[in-house]
Amino acid sequence: MIIKSFQLNQTNIEKFNFFMFYGPNSGLQNEIIENFFAKRFEEVINKYDENEIIRNREIIISEMMSKSLFDNKKIYIISRVSEKILNFILEILEKKIDGVKIILKSKSLDKRSKLRTFFEKDKLLVTIPVYEDTPQDLSKIIVKFLNENKIKLSMESINLLISRARGDRDNIKNELNKILSYSFTKKSVSFEAVKKLSNLSENFSVGELVDNYLSKKTSSVVKVLNENNYTNEDCILIIRTILNRSKRLMNILEKYNENENLDVIISNVKPPIFWKEKEGVKKQANSWTLIELKNKIYELNEIEMLIKTNTNNSLNILSNFIVNY
Repeated sequence: MIIKSFQLNQTNIEKFNFFMFYGPNSGLQNEIIENFFAKRFEEVINKYDENEIIRNREIIISEMMSKSLFDNKKIYIISRVSEKILNFILEILEKKIDGVKIILKSKSLDKRSKLRTFFEKDKLLVTIPVYEDTPQDLSKIIVKFLNENKIKLSMESINLLISRARGDRDNIKNELNKILSYSFTKKSVSFEAVKKLSNLSENFSVGELVDNYLSKKTSSVVKVLNENNYTNEDCILIIRTILNRSKRLMNILEKYNENENLDVIISNVKPPIFWKEKEGVKKQANSWTLIELKNKIYELNEIEMLIKTNTNNSLNILSNFIVNY
């Protein structure tokens, strides 16, 4: 059964337990899963890669069949699927396992694909093709983000971001998060700055480094540092991203002192935290005291100034700071 992404609002998805997204726009896939599954239901979300499913098929099926007094339903999100997942789906259908929703994610599937044909022809299965975002779609996302965060970009900068997004809103969001971190103390960002920020090497992952730092995973931080050769601009971006995320974490900890339900606090954070990041943020919140974090925010401001005035030694300054808590 085929349902277009824009028809989901008129679809009672509670009636279905099997969904397959395919197409080049992974950002839109993630957004739909967040809005129509993670936010609507209180299921336990389990994430797997197709290879993990195939290697551990019996264990995962047994897990699906097990019932819990606390879990009404379970969601299984299986990424990077191919024809090889079809036998697994057939087995689940045959066993008629209740209380489980399965979501498959794939890039483009050929019309002759057995998996695609199977989902399209069966009325109990939902297939949702997800196409590339148009420049107009991406422009709306950018403008909304800039307005919400009171950031000024030229039309030239906006067009540059659209051209580098390759039709996927996830790419746009990654670039906008870089700009948000960079603009933490300066709300007008020049075209030259946008060009540098959006042209960072592919192996450069600000989010991975910052998440490991805030989770106090020193060995992982050292590994990321060793695998990348950061420029001065990269170092400033990393520090500003840590500062930005630290202030968000500080707000969470302040509320946590008043309310013992950390899950509720994280779910109500504005702007919202994406579902796949929530467990990581929860770990970060349990890794710091409020006083520690406030002191660290003060130090971050000093380190940024130090990096700006010592451009030839910026990577050493950054490394020494983030590997020593």
